[in-house]
Formats: sequence, C-alpha cells, structure tokens
Amino acid sequence: MLGEMAVAPLVDADFVCRHVRVRARDVVFVKGIFEASEGLGALFAERGGDLVIAAHASRERELDELLADLVRDIGAIVER
Repeated sequence: MLGEMAVAPLVDADFVCRHVRVRARDVVFVKGIFEASEGLGALFAERGGDLVIAAHASRERELDELLADLVRDIGAIVER
C-alpha cells in the first residue's frame, strides 16, 4: 500500500491515515490546504502525487470531509 512503510513509525493507534493520489501539479495546493487547516493533519509526499495524510483520530470526520471536497474539486483518489 502507498507509503505505509515510510509513515508507519510516526503514526500510532491515536491517528488515522489516508492514502491520497492527486496530480503532481496539485500537491502544493493540497499542502497549502493542510497548512491552513488549523493542525488538522500532517501530509507526507511519497512521490509525484502519492500522499499519506495522518490526523488524530478525534479529527477523523473533519479529515474525511476535507478529503471529500478534494475528490469533488480536483479529482483526488482517497484510499483508507
């Protein structure tokens, strides 16, 4: 699965991860959204548009809502 090995040591049971694929040109846009999202989650870029986004479990619903917007707005592909 996308990015599991690189992020696994940083994420414990208190966090949820989403694997997200966007066009490479959209990575900076997505990064900007997460930087402006009041600490919602951390974004890890693997290569190109392959991303892993980790958030505290208490913010899982917010994360999924934001990712649903990205699916709709820029065609992101989200895997749990």
